[in-house]
Amino acid sequence: MATEIADETAASPHWLDAAEMRAWRGFIEGSQRLMEVLNRELQSRHQISLADYRILVILSESPDGSVRMSELADGILSSRSRLTHQVRRMETDDLVTRSTCVEDGRGVLALITPHGRSKLAEAAPTHLNGVRNYLIDLLDAKELDAVGTVFEKVDAALDARPEV
Repeated sequence: MATEIADETAASPHWLDAAEMRAWRGFIEGSQRLMEVLNRELQSRHQISLADYRILVILSESPDGSVRMSELADGILSSRSRLTHQVRRMETDDLVTRSTCVEDGRGVLALITPHGRSKLAEAAPTHLNGVRNYLIDLLDAKELDAVGTVFEKVDAALDARPEV
């Protein structure tokens, strides 16, 4: 297993063999389809997107229901401008509000509203059932452990990469 990041300027790329390609394509196709199905189920049944759901979860897990917008962007792996647009739309739907951070006066906080908490509680069973039906319940204990291990490694490698 290589622990170094491959040099992108190398003369010849290290092509994927059949097993590596099967794993890569399986991940790409399966994860994209899974996210699309989870998103579609939330939208059709609760009129929120998977991205909205993720924001509501992060806010609901905060002790006071609020998170700085910059931290929220990092938490959902989104650009700040994209998050601002999404939170503005969520404000229109009364799922969140924004306010100035009292601590420094410069930061902006996103705060889950009572309606946002209610919408999250309503949508959570749908999301959980989808996650169980399309991923968790398809795997045995060893496979679940392997998935957790793999993505912890991926996350750690991405955290360690130099910023570009």
